[in-house]
Amino acid sequence: MRIRVLLGKSRNLYQIHISQLCSSRFTKTRLDQTLRSYHRLVHEKAYVNGQWAEASSGKTFDVYNPSTQEKIGCIPDMNSGDTERAIQCAAEALESWKETTAKERSTILRRWVDLCNENKEDLAKILTLEMGKPLQESIGELNYGIGFLEWFAEEARRVYGDIVPSPAKSKKILVLKQPIGVTGMITPWNFPHAMITRKAGPAIAAGCTVVLKPAEDTPYSALALCELAEKAGLPSGVLNVVTCSRENSADVGKTLCKSPTVKQISFTGSTAVGKILLEQSASTVKRVSLENGGNAPFIVFETADIDKAVTGVMGSKFRNTGQACICANRIMVQDSIYETFLEALSKRMEQELHIGDGFNPKSTQGPLINNRAVEKIEALVQDAKSNGAKIFLGGQRKEGNFYEPTLIRDVTTDMKCYKEEQFGPMAAVIRFKTEEEAIYLANNTSSGLAGYVFTENISQMWRIAEKLEFGIVGVNEGLPAMPEAIFGGWKESGLGREGGKYGMEDYLEIKYVCMGGLE
Repeated sequence: MRIRVLLGKSRNLYQIHISQLCSSRFTKTRLDQTLRSYHRLVHEKAYVNGQWAEASSGKTFDVYNPSTQEKIGCIPDMNSGDTERAIQCAAEALESWKETTAKERSTILRRWVDLCNENKEDLAKILTLEMGKPLQESIGELNYGIGFLEWFAEEARRVYGDIVPSPAKSKKILVLKQPIGVTGMITPWNFPHAMITRKAGPAIAAGCTVVLKPAEDTPYSALALCELAEKAGLPSGVLNVVTCSRENSADVGKTLCKSPTVKQISFTGSTAVGKILLEQSASTVKRVSLENGGNAPFIVFETADIDKAVTGVMGSKFRNTGQACICANRIMVQDSIYETFLEALSKRMEQELHIGDGFNPKSTQGPLINNRAVEKIEALVQDAKSNGAKIFLGGQRKEGNFYEPTLIRDVTTDMKCYKEEQFGPMAAVIRFKTEEEAIYLANNTSSGLAGYVFTENISQMWRIAEKLEFGIVGVNEGLPAMPEAIFGGWKESGLGREGGKYGMEDYLEIKYVCMGGLE
């Protein structure tokens, strides 16, 4: 059995754009207008204090399309000195930005939302170009990411304090919430738009300023957001984007963490890097928000609707070609329905998953982000095979950074794919017998980001949801993330929460004011 492969020809930035538009209903005039708009959003400089900036060293690094492996362009390779300057600009901007009213900040964020919606197609094309995901998924990410800006534009006006009943008639107890200050942010490549809006949105809404380092693989989406933020009226220095290569990434991150001017660090990425940032931030006792890696169990009980469970796996596991921290990592299926479930899942995979360039409208599975990611999946598959697991579907690397969606059966707890975050199109299926065994296997991990359970038994739903040691639990749902809901993990999967009404809290300090002498 084989997944259909739809590998297209290599194309550069403008060729890709033209090829898509020429196949649509656009006239030549409309085509020229769209190209000019698209070009405007593509920047090859960092963004500091409202200016497009180069690295002080003059150095740059190359960015590649993971699908074609062709060079897209080159971006400033900034260092710790450049980062310090960006921090200083953010600190200067903070003095006026924190004094703006919640309504003023909300209005600017609303304009940013409108501009992102107006430019959604072009933003999606940039995202697909540098990250590789299918264009329809990029549109989905844009909707998700813009939703955070919209949500926090509204939440900016709902930062409420308290008046607490006092035990003394001469005193009043007031609780105020104020912006924490300059915030440092480090965002990943797998959702290069949404991870920025989920962090920068609440920070800016709260009255903070931002110094952000995007992933070296996907800087263009971050810079396009800066263009639209400026047009929306965001003052200079409120949002700063420092770009750097993989080689300079550690120094830039360390500078953000150790700077006494930066009062908060927000990070999404691997658990190993999150721990390093947490340790570095301890020197200044700054607040740290971490969304580290996951190892999500996806439990399918014999009481489940199998079709719903398969649909849940397809969405959870293969979204973004498996490159998401809340992807199903360990698919656990009760013994009595194990074979039936495998057959149903393999059939859906064959029917619905098609590998190809993200600009091919038939593609549902884009490339992995780079060669290192492909090599990791290859190693996990080989380890599973050598320890007794069987390849039920897929299991082969294709040209470049593409890997077949792979279904592996008879996975056991001693295999690396059970213990490690996979971050690729690999569905590892484990057999269990009892509810107690399922709970033990699910919680037997140092990660605690997301978990899933499928059952039609309402008592079982509640039991499992409460016993799972994860910050996010999907019950009969494989895609739980939305701007209105919180996002964050237990155990080593992180600290703090993003999104929802709690998403502002990491960017606010709480102050107690005691007003005396009121007799």
